[in-house]
Amino acid sequence: MSRVSKRFYRVDSIRNLELLDRGETAAQENRWVFEVSHEAANKVGGIYQVIRSKCSASVEELGEQYVLLGPYKETSVRTEVELGEFPDDSPLTAAVNEIRSLGWRVHTGRWLVDGNPQIILFDIGSASDKLFTYKTEFYDTCKIGIPHHDIECNDAVLFGFMVAKFIEVFQSQALDFNDCKPRIAAHFHEWLAGVGLIMLRVRNVDVATIFTTHATLLGRFLCAGAVDFYNNLDKLTSSPKQNIAEVNGLEDTSPSTKPLVEPLKDPLPDSSSDKDRFVKSTLFNIDEEAGKRGIYHRYCMERCAVHLSHTFTTVSEITGVEAENLLKRKPDVITPNGLNVKKFSALHEFQNLHALSKEKINDFIRGHFYGHMDFDLDKTLYFFIAGRYEFGNKGADLYIEALARLNHYMKASGTDKTVIAFMIFPAKTNNFNIESLRGQAITKSLRDTIHDIQAKIGKRMYDICLTGRLPDSSELLLKEETVRLKRCIYAAQRKSLPPITTHNVQDDNTDPVLNALRRCHLFNDPHDRVKVIFHPEFLSATNPLFGMDYEEFVRGCHLGVFPSYYEPWGYTPAECTVMGIPSVTTNLSGFGCFMAEHIADPMSYGIYIVDRRYIGLEESVRQLAQFLYEFVQLNRRQRIIQRNRTERLSELLDWRILGTYYCQARQHAFREVYPDLELSEASGGAGRLSYPRPLSEPPSPSSSRATTPAPSEHGSDEEDSVDSEAELLVLGAGHGAGRPDHTTPGSTLEELGVQSANGSVASSR
Repeated sequence: MSRVSKRFYRVDSIRNLELLDRGETAAQENRWVFEVSHEAANKVGGIYQVIRSKCSASVEELGEQYVLLGPYKETSVRTEVELGEFPDDSPLTAAVNEIRSLGWRVHTGRWLVDGNPQIILFDIGSASDKLFTYKTEFYDTCKIGIPHHDIECNDAVLFGFMVAKFIEVFQSQALDFNDCKPRIAAHFHEWLAGVGLIMLRVRNVDVATIFTTHATLLGRFLCAGAVDFYNNLDKLTSSPKQNIAEVNGLEDTSPSTKPLVEPLKDPLPDSSSDKDRFVKSTLFNIDEEAGKRGIYHRYCMERCAVHLSHTFTTVSEITGVEAENLLKRKPDVITPNGLNVKKFSALHEFQNLHALSKEKINDFIRGHFYGHMDFDLDKTLYFFIAGRYEFGNKGADLYIEALARLNHYMKASGTDKTVIAFMIFPAKTNNFNIESLRGQAITKSLRDTIHDIQAKIGKRMYDICLTGRLPDSSELLLKEETVRLKRCIYAAQRKSLPPITTHNVQDDNTDPVLNALRRCHLFNDPHDRVKVIFHPEFLSATNPLFGMDYEEFVRGCHLGVFPSYYEPWGYTPAECTVMGIPSVTTNLSGFGCFMAEHIADPMSYGIYIVDRRYIGLEESVRQLAQFLYEFVQLNRRQRIIQRNRTERLSELLDWRILGTYYCQARQHAFREVYPDLELSEASGGAGRLSYPRPLSEPPSPSSSRATTPAPSEHGSDEEDSVDSEAELLVLGAGHGAGRPDHTTPGSTLEELGVQSANGSVASSR
């Protein structure tokens, strides 16, 4: 097979370029697309990243016919939006002016992201005097009452009614600006934006509607309760004739008298009786469970939007199954989340970025572990987990347990490698840990002292060499400089262990991460081969400890570990993949299922998929620990090759590819509402992409040599070659050769009693 054919057939995967005309075709057809979300130019969660990264691909396709609608949040707008009026000859201007005539404050401009899309932001406070009227109309038409104390739902009602009114006005105004009848698609994200969709349908506005759920409300709550959710989906029932009041045991009242749903004191059940009741029950009533958690009105809003939309989409197959059982509608289109991928001109550039970012992490580690730097940073691997602080849903419990077992495996095998595992979850803190700050100050002082002495030694050496002789050691390092160095060395000694957290966590006696670390005895002891650091806030360039943002931190790590139980998509492993960093995910993650579908052997491309659906928790922990141990066994060249392979998957996650699914969803809705509209078929997408098993075996210790059998042809470990002869030699040619660390993983794991998920003794892949 030629080198060209060994590439992944990227020419075949290019999206239909006829659709990328920056809205020329859409303008001719008077076709408009409004994307509605509470997170448009308003960073709250993952949906912000979805919409933000997709803007460039959306503008390439639709140009000025694409408009974002969101709530006006002044703090976000200051830094994210360039305010300004639309052109006078645009129907958007006429619609905005008419809405402003109602007394509503509406802000227009462009979002300062790739693609620079048009955006309209509604100040919901300017319509708050109509809240009671809107809630009454909502109750009369949908029989869904909104409790007065639920501020988030009140805001959703105001925003939804404003959006519905704007789109209704825009439709009538667009008739005056084009001879062709306007064809409008309104795409709503999540239940917070769903009220607008519901009102458009109730008022019979001639608009094609799309609703996307990124995670079902009830699904997230149930999984947070540590129940076996996915294996009990077939036991779900609902009460179709019950209203909110009946479900919650209240009298049926209008929204003007009292709340229809009582607030729940503890919305995330964790009592053993609740868990046992869920698992043991033969039937599980959706309405009852939503009512007990105080979210029944929200669940009704979500379900109503799902059923009234012309096209319903979810972000993954696993979320589609969840929606089919909880919301009682199967998605029409699966719309996976992508990223705005920027390829490097030379494939080895991302390897260089990895080395630079890793050195910054090394500087932090030197400060955090001062006085206990008894490990070699060149033989240290950085693992991390990050995301919303949902201890069970995000798999932090599995991660910590697997780290404890990995620590045991590494100590038993006698390896000289060290793993430093980061946990990055935002939690309530009382500021930085004083020991963490002191460590950075001490190492900075030592570094500055050495740099000063180094400069003076260089000058003295230069002057002495000019006299025609070599300097003596006593002439280079003076006595006072030796004293300065000794002072710094003594200051860098301590008896206490390095802290396991960088901050003073509030209520640390009940913090789930800290309690799990204590239970597993991970205290950064000198004899531990696995060290842990809990950083309870998101990273930023202004962080006094790291001084690097999240993307730079990810590039510097070796492995991202995300063994989530509830993860409708999973942007964290996707971001790792785009940056060429191997990651661990699960078969309950949308990302994991997506990769398993399109890659013949995900592990060989640096995607480790833990089974959390079909085997027990103990087997999942064992499997994860085995994956981590096998990764530790890789040598540096094997990790470089694996990173190259991982980075090649970035095309699979590019919005230029995955944006096709959003186009298909819009076309599905357009056909429902405008059957006479002729549209170019949106073909392509990731369905045409398939990554075969590499010619060499996956980079695992069972088929690797301890060193490269021959020097690289070009003298660089970073040379990118797709399964070249050198790569084959490293990864698959020497089955009888030695292994990294001079150990045999299969036999070592057998001695340690580690078994694979199916019960057989773990062997290298």
